[in-house]
Amino acid sequence: MEEMAFYQQVPVFHHFRSLMDPALYVALPDDWVIGSADIVDSTRAIAAARYKAVNMAGAAVIAAVTNALPDLEFPFVFGGDGACFAVAPEHAGRAGAALAATASWVKADLDLVMRTAMVPVSEIRANGRDVRVARYAASPDVSYAMFSGGGLGWVDTAMKRGEYALPPASAGVLPDLTGLSCRFAEIPAARGLILSVLVVPGREAEPAAFRRVIEDVVALVDGSPDAGRPVPPGGPPLNWPPEGLDYEARAAHGGPLALRRLSLLGYTLFAFLILRFGIKVGGFAPKTYVEQVVANSDFRKYDDALRMVLDCTPELEQELARRLAAAAATGVIRYGLHRQDAAMMTCFTQSPTRGNHVHFIDGARGGYASAASALKAAG
Repeated sequence: MEEMAFYQQVPVFHHFRSLMDPALYVALPDDWVIGSADIVDSTRAIAAARYKAVNMAGAAVIAAVTNALPDLEFPFVFGGDGACFAVAPEHAGRAGAALAATASWVKADLDLVMRTAMVPVSEIRANGRDVRVARYAASPDVSYAMFSGGGLGWVDTAMKRGEYALPPASAGVLPDLTGLSCRFAEIPAARGLILSVLVVPGREAEPAAFRRVIEDVVALVDGSPDAGRPVPPGGPPLNWPPEGLDYEARAAHGGPLALRRLSLLGYTLFAFLILRFGIKVGGFAPKTYVEQVVANSDFRKYDDALRMVLDCTPELEQELARRLAAAAATGVIRYGLHRQDAAMMTCFTQSPTRGNHVHFIDGARGGYASAASALKAAG
């Protein structure tokens, strides 16, 4: 398999219940590089109700690296307060520069500290872990990477110890964040609550036992009418002016911030009217775009941990918590759950007329970061 075409040749699977089938995962080439980022002390930022800023920072990593590597498909995963990606060695320099520029932008414009690292896959394997990747088709237009092998978890731990650190770029070196936005309003729970779910292996867990627990959880959720995608069939709510306008203005380049805000006010009003009234403009069909937003939403994933944002009933949340607690008691898993009343979406749209725009879902009151804090509190 040629390295330039490696990821494109990874088979795509279509049923999320197949998630834990090891045959779906292909080992990354030894000379590939893993990039990783997260927000330092995201718990404090969330306590200050800076949910959108934290999510914007995590999604900015994916936007910046994608824009730095135009027309190249590579695996990535959004984690709420951070992100991970993998690139071939010939692309590692540009990807690392984009990651370093993102960390600098996050500090200057979002007043958050982003920790970043770049780690060769060979180094991960030398430390007894692996990085394997699969592709899950969320829709006909978009597939999301799933990772197994323990390598991403190992990178995250090493990064938090300060190893493999990538310094932020110099002040004034900006990432290209074109297409990054958070214009949709919060998505209220329709079934009772929005539940952020995080499940990781227990410290001495057997892979087969962990796989059984994940398959049980996914089957419970997938087969229940009491849980589902947090994005309603008609798409997320849309208000004007959008709550995320200031963050999008900060992500743009050129001219004073006040002028960028003013320009975006006009542009987002235009977009709001088009979507609200279903006005076709050129090759853009609002109804098709909204259908793609729903189908492409990234509300469940696997990156050595099961992550889900569910719209569910309190009864299903209780049953899920019961099963997870039973598995945790045997040491097979550790888990964190976080309840909230709404979800939120951060978008990366390279072209509104192409169907491959991606939409990252998190809980609107702490989401994955708060679920991770619950996991840490449980030991």
